[in-house]
Amino acid sequence: MIKARITVTLKNGVLDPQGKAIEHALSGLGFDGVGQVRQGKVFDVELSESDKGKAEADLKAMCDKLLANTVIENYSVTLT
Repeated sequence: MIKARITVTLKNGVLDPQGKAIEHALSGLGFDGVGQVRQGKVFDVELSESDKGKAEADLKAMCDKLLANTVIENYSVTLT
């Protein structure tokens, strides 16, 4: 069994209205000095695979086909 964490974030230059709303809310809650906030998403995936190379290839294919919009998002895959 292989476990992985996939982190998906917006590419630089892509507007992030949710991040802006979080930034504003943190300021309203009294958290001064918070710079830019960017939001993303995290996927924890378990694969019944023993070959790490095949697992990484499958995980990247999952991201390219479903988990990330590669036009506006970047992703990273970390085997845990």
